[in-house]
Amino acid sequence: MVHWTAEEKQLITGLWGKVNVEQCGAEALARLLIVYPWTQRFFASFGNLSSPTAVLGNPMVRAHGKKVLTSFGEAVKNLDSIKGTFAQLSELHCDKLHVDPENFRLLGDILIIVLAAHFAKDFTPECQAVWQKLVRAVAHALARKYH
Repeated sequence: MVHWTAEEKQLITGLWGKVNVEQCGAEALARLLIVYPWTQRFFASFGNLSSPTAVLGNPMVRAHGKKVLTSFGEAVKNLDSIKGTFAQLSELHCDKLHVDPENFRLLGDILIIVLAAHFAKDFTPECQAVWQKLVRAVAHALARKYH
């Protein structure tokens, strides 16, 4: 279990309250698919992902990005039970979807970039450190079924 101080929780929830889940989720997933094109193999049903323009304009990428970041919001709501919160998603991604767990870490790193771009003034080094801790905890929870 990850330990969170009251200050860390405040930094997380304070920034999360400003996040547009639809916009940031779509951007994060699109960046993942563009920067790490091998991740596209898990999204073959999304249609045209042949170029950055196609990825950015793809409505299925936008919708799934929102879904992913909405799910990430569950970690924010359940900071003291992240592993339990993501137990079913870990099982799905391991047993059914066969997603490489390294992709969870990559997406976490992308989310950090998106948050920094959208909230530059608020995204201090202290805030980044806490969010880095959070995305690592989520990636670890999602990879739990693999171990």
